[in-house]
Amino acid sequence: MKQHRVSLKDLADQLNVSIATVSRALRGSHEVGEEMREKVKALAKKLNYRPNPFAQSLRKEAPHIIGVVVPNLVTHYFAAVLDGIEEYALRQGYSVFSSNSHENHEREKQAIDNFISMHVEGIIACLAQDTVDYSHFQEIHDMGIPLVFFARTCLPELFSQVVANGDIAAQEATQHLIENGCRRIAFIGGPNHLDMVKRRKHGYLEALRDNRIPIDRELVACGKIDFDVAREATCKLLDSPNPPDAILAFNDIITYAAFDAIKSRNLNIPNDVAIIGFTDGDTAAFVTPKLSAIMDQAHIQGMKACELLMRNINGDHKIYQEVIPMILKIRDSSIRTPKSE
Repeated sequence: MKQHRVSLKDLADQLNVSIATVSRALRGSHEVGEEMREKVKALAKKLNYRPNPFAQSLRKEAPHIIGVVVPNLVTHYFAAVLDGIEEYALRQGYSVFSSNSHENHEREKQAIDNFISMHVEGIIACLAQDTVDYSHFQEIHDMGIPLVFFARTCLPELFSQVVANGDIAAQEATQHLIENGCRRIAFIGGPNHLDMVKRRKHGYLEALRDNRIPIDRELVACGKIDFDVAREATCKLLDSPNPPDAILAFNDIITYAAFDAIKSRNLNIPNDVAIIGFTDGDTAAFVTPKLSAIMDQAHIQGMKACELLMRNINGDHKIYQEVIPMILKIRDSSIRTPKSE
């Protein structure tokens, strides 16, 4: 039977500490207390831990690698961001390793630990929707590892960030719906603690205020970013005694969930319910009716995030806050036919 090679992760799991802590302890780093260093070394000896010579030789060759953590790689937005990151990194002679957190905080932490163990030169990250504890990113800062956030961000005083102007875009989209005769406009979003959700919801509410349309909290549904959850929330709105006549949807998952829910009720888009979604996927132009969309310019966001990371890796420690403008593309789903008198 093949013997299991003891890894840094095995040591970390037994001691209930991070892989980064184990790695530093084995190197004798002063960043780890003496008691912990001795514990790690004693366990390593007991379990006959042997460093991976192949990995060590790679580190001596100093491969240029960056890590990217995304919440959901199968969506068009995150795939397009990653494409932008890879394009810019390739120009700089870097390879990109990506990890999908699947919108899960623990997987996100594990991905960060794995990248630390691989000795990547920097990390680009977007928060999982359930991440509210940022200690693993604080640790990255304390270790001096370059990191840049995009889209869903935290700790702006510590890390550079690339975001979209979702507040302005949401305000413009809501204004368009109002100008097309809509008055009961619903906003279907993600978790309220995410800065991206806050920006987009703020723009939506500002448009209502500017047009002196009363804000109805029943029309604001912010929950889990999940197709079935969003579809159920949309159906609940549509089945209510005073349903919405338009929907602004937070991202592509929620957009298509809402689109499907409207269709399931045999309602006409846009005359019964108009809809605009935050999505720049090609499919928006091929559904029936063609979907009005707020386009993220995700590829550009990815390139900008990688550019800021390279600046940091090369010694620029200034904290940047980059805002990439979004583009409102009006199609059939939000242009209502005037009612004949």
